[in-house]
This record gives sequence, structure tokens and C-alpha cells, in this order.
Amino acid sequence: MPGSANRFLASCNMLKLQTYFFLTVEDKSQYIYEDILGNYINDSTNWLDLGCGHQVLPGWRFEKERVLVSRAKLACGVDYDLRSLQSHGTIYNKVRADITSLPFRNNTFDLVTANMVVEHLSDPTKQFQEISRVLKSKGIFLFHTPNVLGYTTILARLIPDTFKTRLAAFLEGRKAEDMFPTYYRANSIGKIKSIAEQTRFRVLYCKRIVSSAQLIMIPLFVILELFWIRLLMTKSLKALRTNIITVLIKKD
Repeated sequence: MPGSANRFLASCNMLKLQTYFFLTVEDKSQYIYEDILGNYINDSTNWLDLGCGHQVLPGWRFEKERVLVSRAKLACGVDYDLRSLQSHGTIYNKVRADITSLPFRNNTFDLVTANMVVEHLSDPTKQFQEISRVLKSKGIFLFHTPNVLGYTTILARLIPDTFKTRLAAFLEGRKAEDMFPTYYRANSIGKIKSIAEQTRFRVLYCKRIVSSAQLIMIPLFVILELFWIRLLMTKSLKALRTNIITVLIKKD
């Protein structure tokens, strides 16, 4: 497909640009999330992925996702969108459900994850409580979500929904049916810590991370974007980094 081919060529050029701007693979939040996730999965892990959609990790990390899923004792996925669940390629234990009311017993899972899902939670305090309920004592809740102060979040909130759908299709090849409402009610470090305290969690790790460039299909803008990402890697601008990765542990 022409759109996919163009995105592939743009991605190849992006690697060269990122090298020029001293942005390495390790700077990308998705890879950091993947590495942390791998540390918590072994052959005794009961793992629940929230909002599993079509995949746990981005499509270009499908093989790594398959390895991680196969390593767990049990891997379950939850999503409210039935079409996404049906197309999921690695997790076979899938349930259509709302995060507000998970269909699992208390103390079922060792690990709960959410990759780019927390921004869609309408009532994060209630939903974190539900996640805490299904986790075992000292179970881990790992999530990766946009920073409310990040430039991508700010732009997404300013752009009208009708144009946002077209833009996502152009930049990411994302279909309109894969666009869901966003609330950003647990998308700052302060808010995350506050909600964690109310829901029997303790923060083990909560860090703002830069993500890879989003505007690879628009050459002029992507150079400016890469320059901005490079600035975000400085200590003085860390509050504006695009994403947040958090590890919470359920208290005894």
C-alpha cells in the first residue's frame, strides 16, 4: 500500500535524522517500557494487559511481544472494543470488559500492564482501585502514558476531533475506529502519586521519558520536532517530556 510504503521510507530516514540529533533507541519510551515489562515476566507470572487492543506493544515489536507473552505462566487481555480483541495476535485469553468492573477474582494477577491506556480512563481513582483489587499483594501495575504537559498531548487536545482522525491516519496509518476518547486525568507525576496513595499502591518508579518523533511524514516539521526532543532530554525541560512510565506495587 502506498501509505505504508511511504511510512516505511520515512522511518528509514528517521533513523538517520535521529542519529544526527544524538537520539538513540534507548531514548524511546516504548523501548524503555518494553525493557521494564520484560523484568517482571517469568514462568510463574499471571499477567493481565488492560486495553490490549490489537497488540500489547507497537506493531514493529510483534516478535518481542510474542516472546514476552509466551514467557508468562498466564497472559490475559482485556478490552471493551470487541473488534480489537478479535484481531489480537499474541494473547489468546481475551475478555471484553470495562476496566471499572474487571471480571476476575481478588488477588488473581502478579502483573497488570497498560500501554497507552491510562489517558483514556474517565475515573482513574475508581479504575486504579479495581486494578488493585485483582492484583496479588506486592503485585505490580506498570503503565506507559502521555505526559499532560507534553507537546503531543497539548496538540492533541487543541486539534478538533474530525481533523485529529485524518491526521492520525496520515501520520500513523491509524483507522478512525481505533480512536478513543481521552481524558488525561492521571497524566502527571503529581496526579499519579496522589491516586496511587488512595488506591493501596506505592510508587516504585515514575519517570518522564522522551518518545520518538511523530511527524515523520512531514519533513520540515520533523526536523523541528527532533530538535525539540533533543532539548527535552536536558534537565531543565524534563517536566515537558512527552511520556510517563510508572511502576506501582500493591501494598500489603
